[in-house]
Amino acid sequence: MANQPEPIRDAKPKYTQLFINNEWVNSSSGKTFEDKDPATFEKIADVQEGDAADVDKAVKAAKEAFKLGSPWRRMDASQRGRIINKIADLIEQNTQLLASLECRDVGKPFVHAVGDVQKAVNVMRYSAGWADKISGKTIPVDGEFFTYTRLEPVGVCAAIVPWNNPIALLTWKVGPALAAGCTLVVKPAEQTPLTTLHFAQLCKEAGLPAGVLNVIPGYGPTAGSALAKHMDVDKISFTGSTEVGRLIMKASAESNLKKVTLELGGKSPNIVFADADLDEAVEVSHFGLFFNMGQSCSAASRTYVQEEIYDQFVAKSTERAKKKTVGDPFDPKNESGPQVDGMQYKKILELIESGKKEGAKLMTGGAKIEGKGYFIQPTVFADVTDNMRIAREEIFGPVQQIIKFKTIEEAIERANDTSYGLASAVHTKDINKALTLANSLRAGTVWVNTYHAVRPQAPFGGYKQSGTGREHGEEGILEYCEIKTVTIKVPHKNS
Repeated sequence: MANQPEPIRDAKPKYTQLFINNEWVNSSSGKTFEDKDPATFEKIADVQEGDAADVDKAVKAAKEAFKLGSPWRRMDASQRGRIINKIADLIEQNTQLLASLECRDVGKPFVHAVGDVQKAVNVMRYSAGWADKISGKTIPVDGEFFTYTRLEPVGVCAAIVPWNNPIALLTWKVGPALAAGCTLVVKPAEQTPLTTLHFAQLCKEAGLPAGVLNVIPGYGPTAGSALAKHMDVDKISFTGSTEVGRLIMKASAESNLKKVTLELGGKSPNIVFADADLDEAVEVSHFGLFFNMGQSCSAASRTYVQEEIYDQFVAKSTERAKKKTVGDPFDPKNESGPQVDGMQYKKILELIESGKKEGAKLMTGGAKIEGKGYFIQPTVFADVTDNMRIAREEIFGPVQQIIKFKTIEEAIERANDTSYGLASAVHTKDINKALTLANSLRAGTVWVNTYHAVRPQAPFGGYKQSGTGREHGEEGILEYCEIKTVTIKVPHKNS
């Protein structure tokens, strides 16, 4: 943004209840859960804890709002677009508060939180532009028939949002769903519900009719599971771990075969050839792994470096990691904050220990940072082999693994030897080499001489166990549409 807002260090949420049918209400059980700042362990707020009973109420409201003849279904598509654009305007106007809440809730640096809010604005504006451009085709079928297709909204959609980029990834689901004319029930991650709740109020202020968007904060095994199993939910979109993605797909199969979009885990290969710009490749690879404290599904978590430049790359990457500033995410001097919670913190430290035990060479970091907060030292391992846990499992933390390779054929084979397939990257000055890799890597995204370049205009999603379906682009809009074919017999007339 042109003018960086000042952070609100003690930002307090205005909304901590459930949002159902455009009203703020308490949970049916009366239960709440604590939302804590991972940098200080301080309680930010007590949030109402929704469960299956609340999910039922929210789905009922969404189903009512989707009925034929409802204000939302009668609304012109262009008017839907104007409302979505108004939501984008309100998000932008509330950047200071939303970014401050995101900074406290997730622990990410404030400047990155501001960037996430702007990404949310961009996605909503892109989606708004699609609202009156979702159209079918006329098809010249055989015989005396007039045939055309209609693209219609899927219906009631559930959106389960992750904790690593809450406000941005929320809009990945809400924007396209609203553009298509669907209604929604959203469950934010229990670690980071605050910006999603505030977003709901902005949707109401923008003129979204009652019941079109509902938000149920709560836990996965209760609220999330209830959404996945609900017979009146027509589609579910989930971003998170592959393990939970399997549970959601199973629940869909065992309930009403609801449509499923899954953006899941990754162990993305980041391949650096000897002819690459070395300093640029080091910096881009560092960003690809350490951005957002390593908490990204598409993180550059397997960095393959050609043997001719391997030692230089390791040395430069180690020095870059040593210079990384970690601490208070509201302090602009810090590039990195804490991990999101205790569970993630322990998992990362355990995987770091496995790397040490299995023979990887620890170049820097490798331990927690003492004191308050879930802070971990930026960590670099060299001499990593493909069979080590740190090379196979998704760490989701600030741990870079650098692996040596010789030939392009070897790089392709080893890069594809994973159950995941979300993203990948290639660093080279040779366009033929870049295109060969782009055509050979089994991943939903291939970045060349860049990383984390995700834009709302281009589809994003995974191969293999990294998910199914796509978000962003026209493909992301179509995930919220049903295709209906209409065929009309043309009366035969004698000449």
